[in-house]
Amino acid sequence: MKIAFTKMHGLGNDFLIVEAPPGGARPDAAQWRRLADRHTGVGFDQALLLETTRAPQEAVRYHIFNADGSEAEQCGNGARCVARYLQLLGRGTADGSVRLDSAGGPVAARVLADGRVSVDLGVPDFEPRSLPFQAGSVAANYVLEAAGERIEFGAVAIGNPHAVLRVEAIESAPVERVGRALQAHADFPRQVNVGFMEIGDAAHIRLRVYERGAGETLACGTGACAAVAVGRNLGLLGADVEVHVRGGRLGVHWDGPGQHIWLTGPAEVAFTGEAEI
Repeated sequence: MKIAFTKMHGLGNDFLIVEAPPGGARPDAAQWRRLADRHTGVGFDQALLLETTRAPQEAVRYHIFNADGSEAEQCGNGARCVARYLQLLGRGTADGSVRLDSAGGPVAARVLADGRVSVDLGVPDFEPRSLPFQAGSVAANYVLEAAGERIEFGAVAIGNPHAVLRVEAIESAPVERVGRALQAHADFPRQVNVGFMEIGDAAHIRLRVYERGAGETLACGTGACAAVAVGRNLGLLGADVEVHVRGGRLGVHWDGPGQHIWLTGPAEVAFTGEAEI
């Protein structure tokens, strides 16, 4: 079977965008893994499969598949790329706004005049069962044994699960070792994305994220939102934060508990093509 695709990225967090054929065959987990291989396939952190939605106010519903073939609930940079993709195909609105649907819930997006895209990723949820996370009650910080040490972190759902650790310097942070161990901890029955946050001041942080099913990526949109939500929940960050990731800079706006969180950054097309699967 041959599929057409568009390769996009948000600050190096790269995606394969595929339109689902109506009633047709779709790639299975093994086929996604082969396509994700950066030597013998196309290469991507996540694939975004677009399908029609029954909701008239929503342009498409997207499904997210990690490089290992597993399915995820939400992807902030992916949502931004989908919105940009639709606009480039003339399927957006005159003011650049578009509504999308996903397993993590509906997403409102705006394509800005400079080509950047803002997405509303909903209200951050600190309730442990929303991740899910096996903790007795809501807390600002939790402690678990992982990778042979006690790990302190905040936890929040941004349509998908996140654990956020504060570190002194992200360059020396044990991202691979601790990220892999905490991601697979038994207290996270559906695993968890693990962020390592270095706070510069109330408006600037540096961040690295070890993602479920993909490993460390150059940028993680929901991870940026999770870090800001955890930092603001601790009283350390303001409403507008510039998040420096390895691929560049993302902007996050969150007014606080009960309010929606917004992610802004670039979304670019790398190339288009076809692949045999």
